[in-house]
Amino acid sequence: MKILHVETGRHFYGGAQQVIYLLDGLRGEKVDNVLVCPPETEIDSQARQLGVKVFNVASAGDHDLAFVWWLKKIIDWESPDVVHCHSRRGADFLGGAAVAIAGLPAVVSRRVDHPEPELVARLRYRPFRKVIAISENVAAVLRENGVDEARLSIIRSAVDFDRFQTPPPKQELLEEFRLTDKNFVIASIGQLIPRKGHRYLLEAMSRLTRKMPRARLLMFGKGTLQSELREQAERLELGGVVHFAGFRGDLDRYIGAFDLLVHPALREGLGVSMLKAAAAGVPVVAFDVAGSREAVVSGRTGILVPPKHTAALEQAILTLAENGMLRRACGEAGRRRMREEFSIETMVEQHIELYQSLLSAAKDDQKGKGRPDASQQIH
Repeated sequence: MKILHVETGRHFYGGAQQVIYLLDGLRGEKVDNVLVCPPETEIDSQARQLGVKVFNVASAGDHDLAFVWWLKKIIDWESPDVVHCHSRRGADFLGGAAVAIAGLPAVVSRRVDHPEPELVARLRYRPFRKVIAISENVAAVLRENGVDEARLSIIRSAVDFDRFQTPPPKQELLEEFRLTDKNFVIASIGQLIPRKGHRYLLEAMSRLTRKMPRARLLMFGKGTLQSELREQAERLELGGVVHFAGFRGDLDRYIGAFDLLVHPALREGLGVSMLKAAAAGVPVVAFDVAGSREAVVSGRTGILVPPKHTAALEQAILTLAENGMLRRACGEAGRRRMREEFSIETMVEQHIELYQSLLSAAKDDQKGKGRPDASQQIH
């Protein structure tokens, strides 16, 4: 079985990392993979290291018709059994157009919970036999947007559990940010964009530091709000408390060194950073929104609080900071849950079952039309 994957994002955020997990897992199951992605990107480099055949095609978004032409050419060259589009920004609209022309079974992964008009959703997803939602929350949004239940499949994002069991280089982290082991180190990981809710975390930190002067916040990520958030931190006199750490490709090494992860997103598809923190034994505080509810079991692996409620956010952080026994219990419960419910092996198996179901359906269609079967099964 050969799968052609399409990932058009330029940055190695959670979605692109999930594609690498899937490619590596499928390779272990003897599935032949081909990846179409932009040149000079981290996913390009990592896929090549895995031995995956890569075609580099840049995408300028949903209006880049040259991308359709190139993708159709690659499909003709490679003759995959299934095409799997993994991202928006051209991969769904334009990828869908290419597979419609090629007449191949195709699936698309949906990782975000943005609502969209029903007509737009129908056009976006019409070429795909299946639409994969990474969480129950994303699936609910797709249903509201008019995607029928028969075409929906829920395959949750996975976490590389074993990767987070190695003791992190905490001293290295402390030295880099000029901290000591007496500091209570809080991390926030995510793009600096409005829906991630960083402004509420900064407000909570301005209140928290009066009670916990040794608390420090490391904000990892880039985005359009970077300058605005820096200005807010200055107004709140958080200059020595908050460190804007930018995007870090090596962040997985350090997650286990944090005392707490705070994820103040106002909307979240699932939240891979929360899954990683749990796998590393770090409790999570987040706003009680749909995607975060699937990543965090409030009272067991962390604490969920009402969205935009800065006083409740402050109190949740304080509760875990002051109760080491509760913090450790939440960390261990998070580890168990990630190992049991969010494994890469389960995610890969579910994708294989989905691909095979598409090939079986295509085989039945061909028989019904009196055509020979060209599908291949896993050996």
